[in-house]
Amino acid sequence: MENVKFFTLPSRVCSTAEIRRIAAQADTKYTVLMLKPNIEWVLFAQERMAALLEDSGAAMVYSDHFNKKVHEDGSWDATQAPVIDYQMGALRDDFEFGSVLFFRTSALQEAVARMDVDYEFAGLYDLRLKVSQKGALEHINEFLYYDVELDTRKSGEKIFDYVDPKNRGVQIEMEKAVTQHLKDINGYLAPKFKDVDMKSGGFEYEASVIIPCKNRVRTIGTAIKSALSQVVRAPYKFNVIVVDDNSTDGTVDVIKSIVAEGHDNLIYIAQDKTWHAIGGNWNVAFHHPKCGRFAIQLDSDDMYKDETTVQRFIDAFHEQNCAMVVGTYCLTDFDGNILPPGVIDHKEWTPDNGRNNALRINGLGAPRGFYTPMLREINFPTTKYGEDYAVGLRVSREYQIGRIYDVVYNCRRWDDNSDANCDLEAMNRNNLYKDRIRTWELKARIAMNQK
Repeated sequence: MENVKFFTLPSRVCSTAEIRRIAAQADTKYTVLMLKPNIEWVLFAQERMAALLEDSGAAMVYSDHFNKKVHEDGSWDATQAPVIDYQMGALRDDFEFGSVLFFRTSALQEAVARMDVDYEFAGLYDLRLKVSQKGALEHINEFLYYDVELDTRKSGEKIFDYVDPKNRGVQIEMEKAVTQHLKDINGYLAPKFKDVDMKSGGFEYEASVIIPCKNRVRTIGTAIKSALSQVVRAPYKFNVIVVDDNSTDGTVDVIKSIVAEGHDNLIYIAQDKTWHAIGGNWNVAFHHPKCGRFAIQLDSDDMYKDETTVQRFIDAFHEQNCAMVVGTYCLTDFDGNILPPGVIDHKEWTPDNGRNNALRINGLGAPRGFYTPMLREINFPTTKYGEDYAVGLRVSREYQIGRIYDVVYNCRRWDDNSDANCDLEAMNRNNLYKDRIRTWELKARIAMNQK
């Protein structure tokens, strides 16, 4: 095809110098960056991408594709690999465009001219952020080329890549790039936070452990006992609120058997048959009249590390004057054996810039604790995925989020985890929703800054 020049990047993680080299050599109307070698094009696909680039007025287009698998006998088959639409909040540095980025060369070179930081790893990320400031990144929902899928791990094995300690240098650069982008579009928030009045409201209990559950017969018993084992120093009182959302596998029997043991600080809530999801279960728990001043998370398939976790959260709220606290957890298998990458501490979070970098990453960590009066004002979204991330972003818009960097929680990974092995359709649906959460939050922050 005329008027197009192709470049193959050695990796999605590349330097600013590499991007500048490409821009200097781009002397045709269109520039295509291929993130893998040996792309096989559908007939007239390049012409189609160029035509839609012109028709839409976009700065860059990308498309759905096929994943090709070649067998030992030389035969091959292909599966569809759709991607999702780009939007304002699609700020993840691992946003999946596919392996073909089809640029209007003038837009690419204009963006490169504004790249004034020399990154070792964040060159491509910085490029697409700057391109998006001046033009659209348009998704063509047509299958236009064949690619080879190289990362065949399960979704549950991929989601922790961004917090793996070996990737720390990459993450620092990505944070720097997104922070500058937020400043450029007036979405950056300076480190100024509302104070939290820790004595507001009348609470019988200082803290509540919240355990939402649905069909967790294998794990709910150990989760509840882990919560009940917590030791809280006087004058603090705490309770455990278990919310079951119409389990059908025997979970309710396990809960009732523990209630029958006579624990005065155990509250069991059975949901009606309307839609609640995890977010709705949280809402009914922290609006309960006996919910404590601080609501602390415990997922129904996880456990606290020891009997001091609740106390650690109470102390952190008071010491750090924050409306939300995020702890540190360790990944384990069902039997408690540590799984790689092990400790997930989210040390990329800094008090000054954490709430800006939160728009780039896909989660804030666990376990999470919330200041109940604040939480009752904003509520959880009624959804079963991303509800905690949505609340964390909303809280960080106004309040400081505190941190506990010691392990206080064991996150048990097993086949029944909601994100253990999602298919592509489910992953796209989840990622699209989290991008929407970021878009809504970013628009709110821009509006707040304009005031």
